[in-house]
Amino acid sequence: MPDDAALRGTGLAATIVHACRRDGRGGSPTAVLDEAPMTDEQRCAVPGLTGASHAVFVSARDAGDGTLDVALRFFTSAGELPACGHGTVAALAYLADRGGVDVEAAVRTPARSFAGRAGAVDGSFAASFDPGRVDRCEPAGREHDRVVDTLGLGPGGLASGVTAAALGRPRLLVPVTTRPALAALAPDFARLREACDDLGLLGCYAYTVPDDAGRVAARMFAPSIGVPEDIANANSTACLAAHLAARGITSLTSDMGDSLGSPATITASSTPGAPGAPGPLVSVGGTAAIGGVVVL
Repeated sequence: MPDDAALRGTGLAATIVHACRRDGRGGSPTAVLDEAPMTDEQRCAVPGLTGASHAVFVSARDAGDGTLDVALRFFTSAGELPACGHGTVAALAYLADRGGVDVEAAVRTPARSFAGRAGAVDGSFAASFDPGRVDRCEPAGREHDRVVDTLGLGPGGLASGVTAAALGRPRLLVPVTTRPALAALAPDFARLREACDDLGLLGCYAYTVPDDAGRVAARMFAPSIGVPEDIANANSTACLAAHLAARGITSLTSDMGDSLGSPATITASSTPGAPGAPGPLVSVGGTAAIGGVVVL
């Protein structure tokens, strides 16, 4: 359980970074802290104490070649995550703001190592990173029906092409026909969590059929990690980008957060992998703004 009491009065500073904003508004409030001696239970308490869904803990040093060597850890109130896309965007923006210069970083997380970058743009920060190889893992038989049936989709709301994809942990990608159908989703979170837990899924990313410009609207439901609905989910957008690359869609823009009153947008692009590679190379990111500081 989160150890709220042990953190109060410690003086630890959490910077709130609004990650993956849309047109200078909204974004996902993410607590970013410099690495410090803390128990995992204390780290789990940070989101609740700061009003964020996620917290990211940052350790950075100058690598001596103009880049930063960065280690990140991600937590929700339910525990540690091996990866967090919008948390990575938030951390890269935080480092660019703190250093006052554009950042090129070699980033290490519990799941993997990758390249990230961030730079100032019109008072905000544009950040992107290489999320790694996306593995497609088709659900066995009709198992995905258990998840889809919990979403509250209306008649005619489900489009064809339900699949699963993994960046670390797999998540279900569920296409819906229209933005109104997406907005009307009303998941049964208890049943959704049970289905995802039984099937080993991180959660469910519902998205609209892409328009001609590769733009979608999306909602990410992940009660199994303590986040019933995510304002922005960059890693799931990267999974969708890899999935759509097979259909010739190489540039993706995903609008999220509208149902939560905080508009967010994530962009992703894909290029062909090396000959014999299992999938395309994907880059994902968004813009971020530095908010206030919460002293615990």
